[in-house]
Amino acid sequence: MPGKLKSLSPDRLRNICEPESLPFETTAELEPAKAIIGQPRATKALEFGMGLKSKGYNIFVLGSQGTGRSTAIRNFLQARCSQQPTPDDWLYVYNFETTHRPEAITLPPGKGNVFATDMKELVETLQRALLKAFESSFYREAVHALEQKLIEQRQTLTDPFEAKAVEQGFSVQESPSGLVVSPLTEDKDSEGAGTGSEPPIRRDIQRALQVELQNIIRELRVLERDVREERQKLDREVAESAIKDEFDPLREKYAEQEVILKYLEGVRDDLIEQAAKAAQSLDEKEFDQLVDLRRYEVNVLVDNGDGQGSPVVVELNPTFENLFGRIEFEAQGHSVSAHFTQMKSGALHRANGGYLVMYAADLMRQRDTWDAIKRALKSGEIEVRPPQSDGPIIANSLSPQPVPLLLKVILLCSLGQYYALDSDEEFSDLFKVRVDFNDNMPRDPAHEKSYGEFIAARVQEEKLQPFGRDAVGKIIEHGSRMAEHQCKLSTRFGIIADLVLEADYWARMAGHAVVTAEDVRRALDEQIIRVNLRAEQGREAILEGHIFIDTDDSVIGQVNGLTVSDSGEFSFGRPGRISARTYMGDSGVVHIERETDMDGPQHEKGVLTLSGYLGGTYAQHQPLALNASLTFEQIYNGVEGDSASSSELYALISSLSQMPVNQGISVTGSVNQRGEVQPIGAVNEKIEGFYDVCLARGLTGKQGVMIPVSNVINLMLREDVVDAVRRGDFHVWAISSIDEGIELLMGMPAGKPDAKGEFPEGTVHQAVKKRLRELAMELKSFGDEQAEDHTSSDKKAKSSQ
Repeated sequence: MPGKLKSLSPDRLRNICEPESLPFETTAELEPAKAIIGQPRATKALEFGMGLKSKGYNIFVLGSQGTGRSTAIRNFLQARCSQQPTPDDWLYVYNFETTHRPEAITLPPGKGNVFATDMKELVETLQRALLKAFESSFYREAVHALEQKLIEQRQTLTDPFEAKAVEQGFSVQESPSGLVVSPLTEDKDSEGAGTGSEPPIRRDIQRALQVELQNIIRELRVLERDVREERQKLDREVAESAIKDEFDPLREKYAEQEVILKYLEGVRDDLIEQAAKAAQSLDEKEFDQLVDLRRYEVNVLVDNGDGQGSPVVVELNPTFENLFGRIEFEAQGHSVSAHFTQMKSGALHRANGGYLVMYAADLMRQRDTWDAIKRALKSGEIEVRPPQSDGPIIANSLSPQPVPLLLKVILLCSLGQYYALDSDEEFSDLFKVRVDFNDNMPRDPAHEKSYGEFIAARVQEEKLQPFGRDAVGKIIEHGSRMAEHQCKLSTRFGIIADLVLEADYWARMAGHAVVTAEDVRRALDEQIIRVNLRAEQGREAILEGHIFIDTDDSVIGQVNGLTVSDSGEFSFGRPGRISARTYMGDSGVVHIERETDMDGPQHEKGVLTLSGYLGGTYAQHQPLALNASLTFEQIYNGVEGDSASSSELYALISSLSQMPVNQGISVTGSVNQRGEVQPIGAVNEKIEGFYDVCLARGLTGKQGVMIPVSNVINLMLREDVVDAVRRGDFHVWAISSIDEGIELLMGMPAGKPDAKGEFPEGTVHQAVKKRLRELAMELKSFGDEQAEDHTSSDKKAKSSQ
């Protein structure tokens, strides 16, 4: 085995959950989890935000996607909100004072629909009562009496006048301008007949009669007005008499609701007025057309009759209409009109008195809606507005009374979204409660049991088969792998819930009455098979020789680094060759990816760190004069991160020392200027990526991966990798310094400097320093030779002159 460093034992590669450590046989013995698991800080912040009712203490929740924040918060809220009072119903009714501004009223929960039904029944009763009253013989006789009275009064005035006019040779006739006095038709033999003119005396008589007729007409108009007023009074009295007792049951029923009593009075007065106006042409077929009964309908905007405590509403599509409601229009020829009964509630109405949960990402994509939300929270009102329309002309629109807004808005956002929102001063004023969801929680017996209780809840909710404790143990181990920590568990319960469902499926396929550890393994394997196409294609490219990776022998200036690729649902590691070439010059370390703009700032920082290490280790008493080129071979989509900086340093040291590197060992880890190896991410995927390539080529027992010692706690390797290590077919080494890595990779001691900074003979560092001194001297010597050549050339040129 190369070097003196011992590889890690199998028990350090994966924290096994022994089924016997779990205090149950199956999840059927557990109480399903209802509280938020493993988030004490978040739970405390939520309780604070719920308890503080002051304005501006809305809540924003930070956490990674997939942590089950939405489900956890909804369950948390519902459990606590069930103990809180259920908010009232909200209704819209016709506004008799301002007809375009429907009135918003409130009733106890469940009473809104009751009142709407009461009003419907009342209107039907009133309709029948009015029809009956206006069709009664009393009413018809009274109307007939008024009509006869007017006829008699008209005759009393007009009959004597007409007789008088006839005596004087005139008659009263209709004309386009009204009643006029006209001469009677005379015989053709009469004096003046057919001349087209009247004697002056007759014209005077005619004018006098016309004046007298005008006076009579004025008197008739007064009489008609009086009779009309008497008719209107009669109609109102009949209508009022017909409905006066019909309102009493509702007045008694809603005696404590002042707003309802006032509304009922408005209905009564308006209906009497409408009925009185329509009475003159009223019959059974025309009643609904003459009297607008629809205005007495009740629009129950929010019905909380089935509510059990404060409402919790999760709005996944926070458009303006979905949040604030809408007013639907009705076509009327070439125009449209709005009616208050066509108003629909939004999520703000339904959540009023409770909690509205939204994703910040969805809301931020709709700037106008976000601005409207902030206005509503500041004003404490929900205002329904008709949409802007480019279609038909709106004949009449509405401006409903706003509904008082009293709720908590809970925004789920990532850290980046929070920073974007926090730059808005209004956000800081309106969302003062921060709830941080941790991606991980401690792995201890209590939280391991919580995993079991979570699984029990999913079993109960989805009607699954119970999980044995060995199956729960495998899910706990997977939770640690997701957390990338042996002593922690992931709180991304959305992923755990999916695993539970899939394990149940494979258990049923296998005919198991209880889900076993093997079913969980099968579910995990099948998950990988569904998404690992890119990983297999990359491995095939290595095996077929399209991508150059050596897994045995030793090569100078060449190291197998490890990278991680993400295909969305699946992250996988793969080896990548890093090569270094060193030669005379003074340009220092040049990374080809950096020069071609294919690296990111983190990788660039790692490369610059290498120069610091080289200078600090080898150039304390001599100049650092070299040219060195580094590259990730056959990687064309860019490089980011500094996890390969130790691999790059090993390649440089190998090239300078001319000591070959063992290609059976792959390397990951970043390095600082002092040569300390620092932790990196995705350590499990990186190890497994190299293992899979070695396995496909055939394990030799000499292959393995070198990782930072600080990453040992992050190891939760696949069970097949752990088994290979247990058999001695594969190895994982943990190092803390570049010197340890040098000895493992090159099979020679790194070397410790003495007081003068010199390294012992036969060490890697001594070889490197020696080569650097040679390069510096060669560069200087080359420069001196060049200077001498120039001097000689100048002397020859002068002597030739």
